[in-house]
Amino acid sequence: MKIKYLTYLTLVILAFICAIWIEKTSASLPYYTNAQRQIEKRDLVISQVSASSQVTSEITANRLEEQAQELYETGQFQEAIDLLQQLAANYASQSDELGQARVWRNLALVYRQTGDFAKANEAITNSLNRLQTQSDSAEKKRILAQAFEVKGLLQLSVGQPEEALDTWKQAAEIYKQVGDLTGITKSQINQAQALQRLGLYRQAIETLDQINANLKTQPDTPIKVKGMQSLGIALRVVGELNRSQKVLQESLAISQKLSDPELIASSLSGLGNTARLQKRSQPALDYYRNALQTSSSPYFQTRVQVNILSLLIEEKKWQDAIKLVPQIQSNLSQLPLSQIAINARINLANSLMKMGQQGDVYPLNKSEIAELLATAVEQAENLNDKRSLAYALGNFGRLYEQNKQWGYAKELTEKALLLAQGMKAYDIAYRWQWQQGRILKQQGNRVGAIAAYSEAVNTLQAIRSDLAAISSEAQFSFQESIEPVYRELVDLLLPLGEKVAESDLKKARDLIDSLQLAELDNFFKDACLKIHPVEIDKIDPKAAVLSTIILRDRLEVILALPGQTLRRYTAMVSQEEIEETIKQARDALTVPRLQLSVKNFLAPSQKVYNWLLAPMETELANSGVQTLVFVLDGVLRNIPMSALYDGKNYLVDRYSVAIAPSLKLVDSQPLAKGKLEVLTAGLSEARQGFSPLPGVNVELEKIAREVDTEKLLNQSFTTSNFKTKVKISSFPIVHLATHGQFSSEANDTFILTWDNRINAKELDSLLRADTRVNNPIELLVLSACQTATGDKRAVLGLTGMAMRAGARSTVASLWSVNDDATALLMIKFYEELAVYQGKSRKDMTKASALRHAQQAILQNKNFSHPYYWAAFILVGNWL
Repeated sequence: MKIKYLTYLTLVILAFICAIWIEKTSASLPYYTNAQRQIEKRDLVISQVSASSQVTSEITANRLEEQAQELYETGQFQEAIDLLQQLAANYASQSDELGQARVWRNLALVYRQTGDFAKANEAITNSLNRLQTQSDSAEKKRILAQAFEVKGLLQLSVGQPEEALDTWKQAAEIYKQVGDLTGITKSQINQAQALQRLGLYRQAIETLDQINANLKTQPDTPIKVKGMQSLGIALRVVGELNRSQKVLQESLAISQKLSDPELIASSLSGLGNTARLQKRSQPALDYYRNALQTSSSPYFQTRVQVNILSLLIEEKKWQDAIKLVPQIQSNLSQLPLSQIAINARINLANSLMKMGQQGDVYPLNKSEIAELLATAVEQAENLNDKRSLAYALGNFGRLYEQNKQWGYAKELTEKALLLAQGMKAYDIAYRWQWQQGRILKQQGNRVGAIAAYSEAVNTLQAIRSDLAAISSEAQFSFQESIEPVYRELVDLLLPLGEKVAESDLKKARDLIDSLQLAELDNFFKDACLKIHPVEIDKIDPKAAVLSTIILRDRLEVILALPGQTLRRYTAMVSQEEIEETIKQARDALTVPRLQLSVKNFLAPSQKVYNWLLAPMETELANSGVQTLVFVLDGVLRNIPMSALYDGKNYLVDRYSVAIAPSLKLVDSQPLAKGKLEVLTAGLSEARQGFSPLPGVNVELEKIAREVDTEKLLNQSFTTSNFKTKVKISSFPIVHLATHGQFSSEANDTFILTWDNRINAKELDSLLRADTRVNNPIELLVLSACQTATGDKRAVLGLTGMAMRAGARSTVASLWSVNDDATALLMIKFYEELAVYQGKSRKDMTKASALRHAQQAILQNKNFSHPYYWAAFILVGNWL
């Protein structure tokens, strides 16, 4: 039954509409760029008509061919169809099966452009059927490969990427048989597009890298440009934005050299998408607008206009956005039935709803927004595009949800969910499970809501590896579309004023732990981290774990004491107040004018202590624990827990402190007993625009007095030398005294060597050498790094660097610290570790070694301010 009935007249009286933004960059549209269309135009080569009594002359056939080609390129598809059908009839009258196969293949291309997929499929089937009767000749094989190319395009257009991938593999194999290198390249590029649609971005990049390496020495052609554009898109998806920008700029230069407007426009649009993810809004708008002016394709123009609209809304440029909406509507009205048109309507509707949500501005009235979605539902059903239908129905349900019409919202959401699950589209299924949970919550069904939310989380975790890449695109913003699922479920599990069962407390703690892991996956844009499920009291019977959870209206802390049931503590403080208090404390530690008086830090520090620790002081004291392990949420990561102030003393005076990014990532092995050996490396001289670090010389020299070291300093600390030393040696500790920066973006998180920068991802390949598989680095020390200024989530980079390095533990600084204080602290730290290795203290751990070093600096009257000693934190294993 058709779903037209969903356009209920009640939508006309919607009172309030706002919505989530499905896809900011329209990346959900099927792979179809103007570069692709240009290549298809060049592929539309109508066969030469053989001379016969039924054809007046070869000149007539050539004229028909040229005319059909021109009509196709100018978008006059019906006229092109008429001419191609005339040519097909001519070939049929001559019993020329190969000629018919070529024409039917070309007809399939044209029908695809009109959105008539039924006729397109019929045409490509006719082409393939005629080829089956022909003997194996080079010409037959070439036409067969071309027919498979078109069949793959049709499959991808209706949401069948797996089938398209298989079809294009067949095409490539046939092209190899006839030695058609251009055909092989096209098929490989197409396969990469299918891989991306399947979420296999790394595999797609490997394919495209090889293609581009092969094309590098070849002349500049549209195929070369298309390969580069495809690589640029794939790199953007996995977060390699700088490389994406470089590749797309190269593709633009070649497109301009070829004087090809559509290729130029496609490269410009790709650069706009990349600039947008680089947070460069104005350059992104400039690229989009230049692309819009360059292209004459309504398909392309509509997609770019939707991108521009969503960016204008993001930047709150309401008047510019309002002016653009009628233009998009006009273009939409010209688009034939296609997945492009369907998704453009969905994206437009969601942008408009978001516009209303942010600025209470509706360029279209609410019934018109509803009609956009209703049309998308109807077209998706007519096209039998189940993925687009699931999107359209789910967002129609979202519309009803925003209008508080829970019955209709629930019905449509369930339909969308069934569709998504039926085709195993789990990357969108979780959205409708989440939406179902919100609706049930509003209907007062808490048990049902928890079940729905739990299914959403289970789905997210099941597709962890795919989501790491998918979520990197703006349309799957982690903070907008993934993080809230976890937090809203925790909110349901921990109702205010009610006693919560132990099982729900454990589930809430596990959820926030999983959220930390998901955030790190999103940081790296791949699920690279190995999970080690652990029970904390089995790791260390003298450690307590505090899992913190920031909710909209409160701060929840779940305390795990060895051998005891979980305890819950709630501080009724808003998220806004938490963020402001943490900012005050952070500024008092890092802004020079505020460092003048320690009082600027003590007040906000004590406030945080009262939220987190004051309610559990007695339990902690009675338990006899010596180490506090914090699983910190959000902005709480931005200040050192060791410097929390209780009104008399700092926390470091009573406990050793460690940070666990996720308990699932803690390697429970303690530091091996025996002789300490340390690989030290550093830069004391100015390098690559960074200031000198004169204290590094003293730091490394004095460490060498405490433990055995091998040193790489300045010119000897090259990336290559460092990699070689790590690979051929078995140092359990690596100490890097060099500039570095931690950021919420993996590409902006790095450490400096003499000749290069090593970012968070590259550190993995440097430190996880094959020879160290059974001998991992016990401790990585980063003694001169800092978090990026103005980046509220920059400590995520520190955690990411620590986890990617493969070391069991990492000691690093939250801000750039005074050289002399750093040298003193590090020397004391290694003194403590050396004592531990000598087995003279049974209770010594890496966490306690850091604590004793910090206490020693705190007692120095010149360095008693927390700025000097509190910056260093221990991440990972604290034993």
